[in-house]
Formats: sequence, structure tokens, C-alpha cells
Amino acid sequence: MIEHDRLAAALALAHDAHRIQKRKGTDIPYIAHPMAVASLVLEFGGSEDQAIAALLHDTIEDGGEAYADRIGEAFGRDVLAMVRDCTDGSFENKAAVRTPHAKYVEWKARKQAYMQHLRAMPAESPSLLVSACDKLHNARAILADLRLLGDALFDRFTGRRDGTLWYYEELAGIFADKGAVPARSLARAVTTMHAETLRA
Repeated sequence: MIEHDRLAAALALAHDAHRIQKRKGTDIPYIAHPMAVASLVLEFGGSEDQAIAALLHDTIEDGGEAYADRIGEAFGRDVLAMVRDCTDGSFENKAAVRTPHAKYVEWKARKQAYMQHLRAMPAESPSLLVSACDKLHNARAILADLRLLGDALFDRFTGRRDGTLWYYEELAGIFADKGAVPARSLARAVTTMHAETLRA
């Protein structure tokens, strides 16, 4: 049973964390992303707690550690654990990185650590569905913009073209190995992304 009050409260908290953010290189309000991820979670058969974690999956990363206590108090430790599992670095650590080279080094190390974290998760972890839906929505957004902008799109990303393609290819493999329900959809998006870069 979906409790709309809990989902509404999670959406309000996500909006609080992301209220001034936009999606990379666009005018799209950032809140569109967690809303889309939550929708994918529900479409792939996820639970209410997984949908709530999807709405909140970037709050700590983008809004800071203060959101952890708020999530735990409002939605419980299971939701907080899923949000933690989907958190790729922290707002505070990212803000401390200054130069482009340092940003790339930090980005690569962070992505490798996050992939190692995913590989260590049990296949039955509820966090895997949330993370896979997050990456699927991002991959589809990248693909749509790639078709419009070509390789210039990758100027938005710290990993640039090669790093971004490497990361999503690795993720697709991890989610396939874990048997995550969205794995095939992610693999298709990544394969198409590669094909589009060859045309660009």
C-alpha cells in the first residue's frame, strides 16, 4: 500500500534540498530527476520505502549531512540506509575540490569507490533497484542530450566523454551481474550512447 502522505513528505524534503539546483547544463529543475527515479522504481515493482529513498537519494550528496538526521527521523533507518547506499560522495567534500585536475582525480576515485560499494552489496539489497533506476534515468538523459548536442555534451561532465562512457559501461555490467531489474534497460541505453558517440 502506497501512503501518499509519506511520498508527499519525501517530495517536500527533496525539494528543500534541491530547490535552487538545475540539471547539468540545462534549465530543468533538479527535482525532476528524483521524481523520475521514484517513478522508475515504482514501475519496476519497487516498494514505498524504495520510492521514498529514490526521491531522497541525492539529498545528502547535494544538500549536506544535515539531511541524514531528517531522513532517519521522518522515514526510518531502512530508507536512510538506502539513501546512504546511493550517496556518491558528500556535498562537503565536493565543495572542497577546486582545480579541474583535482576535480577529475576526485571524481575518478569517487566513482571507483562507489562501484566497489555496489559490487559488495548483496543481490537482494533494496538499494540496488534505487541506484539502478538513478543511473538509468541519468543514462537516458545523457542519450537524449547527446542526440541534440553531439560530443559537446560531455563538456558538462567532470569525466568528459571517455570517463563518462567508462563509468556507465561499468555500472551496466555491475547491475547485470547483480540481476537488478532495470539492468537490461540500462545496458540498452549505454550501448546506444556508445553508438551515438561514434556518429557525433
